[in-house]
Amino acid sequence: MDSHFSSLTGSITKLCSFTILLLFLLSCSTFTPTDAYDALDPNGNITIKWDVISWTPDGYVAVVTMYNFQQYRHIQAPGWTLGWTWAKKEVIWSMMGAQTTEQGDCSKYKGNVPHCCKKDPTVVDLLPGTPYNQQIANCCKGGVINSWAQDPATAVSSFQVSVGAAGTSNKTVRLPKNFTLKAPGPGYTCGPAKIVRPTKFISADKRRVTQALMTWNVTCTYSQFLAQKTPTCCVSLSSFYNDTIVGCPTCACGCKNSTNGGSCVNPDTPHLASVVSSGKNDMSPLVQCTSHMCPIRVHWHVKLNYKEYWRVKVTITNFNYRMNYTQWNIVVQHPNFDNLTQIFSFHYKPLTPYDGLNDTAMLYGVKFYNDFLSQAGPFGNVQSELLFRKDKSTFTFEKGWAFPRRIYFNGDNCVMPPPDAYPWLPNDGSRLSISLLSPVMTFLVYIVFFLACM
Repeated sequence: MDSHFSSLTGSITKLCSFTILLLFLLSCSTFTPTDAYDALDPNGNITIKWDVISWTPDGYVAVVTMYNFQQYRHIQAPGWTLGWTWAKKEVIWSMMGAQTTEQGDCSKYKGNVPHCCKKDPTVVDLLPGTPYNQQIANCCKGGVINSWAQDPATAVSSFQVSVGAAGTSNKTVRLPKNFTLKAPGPGYTCGPAKIVRPTKFISADKRRVTQALMTWNVTCTYSQFLAQKTPTCCVSLSSFYNDTIVGCPTCACGCKNSTNGGSCVNPDTPHLASVVSSGKNDMSPLVQCTSHMCPIRVHWHVKLNYKEYWRVKVTITNFNYRMNYTQWNIVVQHPNFDNLTQIFSFHYKPLTPYDGLNDTAMLYGVKFYNDFLSQAGPFGNVQSELLFRKDKSTFTFEKGWAFPRRIYFNGDNCVMPPPDAYPWLPNDGSRLSISLLSPVMTFLVYIVFFLACM
């Protein structure tokens, strides 16, 4: 009898332990993922291609090109910063289209002094307007690189570097190590340089093909978790059929009195302009004091219902006093994008990361009209309307179907309101009781299992 009782007790203990672990895992399931994988852009990365185009008596000349293969994440001003560590005692004799931020100690050189003697140089793009004799193709844009889906022609940045390393040849050359990419802040992790098939170049008249003497690639991927400790945007919701306006979750991007203490200002602050300009060189957000504390808010309003169509208004508001967002974009996931009929004052491009699934769209501004999202203030917003055709087999206003599943701003995932807070149809009387009952039941389940396992 005692053995059976012990066995039963052991089984109950294991069951309790398993249940507690399961409940813990479920409670953690809402945490933001920390890896660099993006389900809406599974192949997105920045590839750095290093092409050796000629050997010199003491080294080589290379063209370094950055390709932004990310569909909707771009690099905005003040632009990219690229660094690496030389494998041997290389120096940079000269550069075109870019420059290093420091020369380093070149005192041992007499006469002709290298451009940079540092073991770990840091390179930045040259600014627009650079003299033509210092430029190469795809350079001199201040480090700004567009996203691949938005404009592939401007999603490339290049520079040329003349490297000195005594006795270097294709047999003795060593690949640089420890590549770092800032755009302009952290967020990117770069892998090791790998030798690949030499790049082929086509002449301007397309009648001749040449190829690099050696080529190696470096792949850099982005992680929002590494880029910043808190989210950068949030989503609010409203609809014509419900007076409730669901705001961004409280403290969605940090709380004013703790994580963001002293980094927000009220719009009616005296001498507001002087407060903003005092941190002119500081890239950290200076946001308007709100309950959510986010630099960007995206508002989705279900506006009108027609017999065959329904209409949505999207408004993007900038609460950041230190940032003008140029070439901004948002990515929206919603099942009705397969039936988008018309969009007003925004560009639209479907994103289909998976074959046969057209539920994701990139929306961005019209050049010279609203592709510039001004910093916080009376003009710090852009808006558009979307007209969808109804698919009778799927369309409904019930259970929050009309609202987006997720929204990104400039490639960062925005904080959504909890699903049970969405504006539901007025005749749905069960919503409030379910919303209140759910956390109570969860708490009771925790208490019961913990007491049973004591």
